[in-house]
Amino acid sequence: MHNNIFIANLEDFNTSVIEASHNTPVLIDLWADWCSPCRVIAPVLDKLAEEYADEIRIAKIEVDEGDNMKIAGKYQVRGFPTLILFQNGEETGRFSGAKPLHFLREFIDKHTAL
Repeated sequence: MHNNIFIANLEDFNTSVIEASHNTPVLIDLWADWCSPCRVIAPVLDKLAEEYADEIRIAKIEVDEGDNMKIAGKYQVRGFPTLILFQNGEETGRFSGAKPLHFLREFIDKHTAL
């Protein structure tokens, strides 16, 4: 896992995602171990983390651990994986499903104006 990818959970979500997004955009990956598309997108996120090492952080949130499903509920997530980008404490974009690297690059560039 790249050094700008980290594990987040319900307990630290406000600090590690919402507050941190005031300094650096944070892309959360809401995923589940049983989800095939979640496993497909994981190496794509690793590559994205390498390419955007100084521009974004990626929070991996396994929805089946602890109370993490409450995060998915709060943001009305309908399927997995769902990726949500936060900047300045607010959601600025989202998508669901496994996507290729070029899609993620365009998504980040469009929503962060990097």
